[in-house]
Amino acid sequence: MTADVQNNDASPSAIGKFFKSLGLLRESPIAIFGLALILFWVILAILAPVLPLYDPNAPLEPFKFPMSEARDGGLYWLGTDHKGRDILSRVIFGAQQVLIWATTATAVAYIVGMLMGVVAGYLGGWYDEVISFISNVLLSFPVIVLYIIIITYLGATGFNIVLAVTFASAPGIMRIVRGLVLDLRTRDYIFAAQTRGESAMYIMLVELLPNARGPLIVDACLRLGYTTITIAMLGYLGLGLPPPDPDWGKMIAETQPLGSFAGHMAVVPAAAISSLVLGFNLLADGLREISLKD
Repeated sequence: MTADVQNNDASPSAIGKFFKSLGLLRESPIAIFGLALILFWVILAILAPVLPLYDPNAPLEPFKFPMSEARDGGLYWLGTDHKGRDILSRVIFGAQQVLIWATTATAVAYIVGMLMGVVAGYLGGWYDEVISFISNVLLSFPVIVLYIIIITYLGATGFNIVLAVTFASAPGIMRIVRGLVLDLRTRDYIFAAQTRGESAMYIMLVELLPNARGPLIVDACLRLGYTTITIAMLGYLGLGLPPPDPDWGKMIAETQPLGSFAGHMAVVPAAAISSLVLGFNLLADGLREISLKD
């Protein structure tokens, strides 16, 4: 009876802390600014199909500088590239690709990493040894080498980018989750669940992972920023999303042979990458501040 009461008290407390953290978000200017940057790109990406934009792949007039007038009477707000494509359109439609694939890749990496970590931390024994060994092997590869090997042999597609990010990120996530679970599994509410006869799967998914969410949310924000950089880097190396999809990294790479004449063509996508990554980092810092106040 006592064990049940302890467990029931723990769950509302955990849920209450979560909603309290959401409410405290407004008390962190850093988190609000970071969230605003992220929402800026999310809203643009969602509204891209209905905004009055040129076709991002249509050749219009090459080498037009920002605020140049178009032949149809419109305006090239950010200019055009060497193929005559509107840079503003390509940056906004490129945001769709980055947000979709960065979020998907990070989510898949977290699902795999959390499952590995909770199994290793809670069950221990040979489960822990095997999972830790596999993670250490993957972590021994330089990240950029791992990306290049996977993308080169499997091809440059969105699915393979998700696969590459999962292989590179899941081991690090596993270590974080494993460390948290090693501490949480000694708590009273875990003993209460065991006393009630709950299965190991229930304890891992319902009791352990939700109570480890704090550090994981902060880490997820940071990893979204890392994944955004990864997608841009792969695009710059020619291993990103296949054409004709706009790719921020590829947009920067295409300006290399053009020299300083096309400086604005590189600055715009570079600023887009930096602002989105900054948003994720600031949101992570703000959430960390909020967690320290709890």
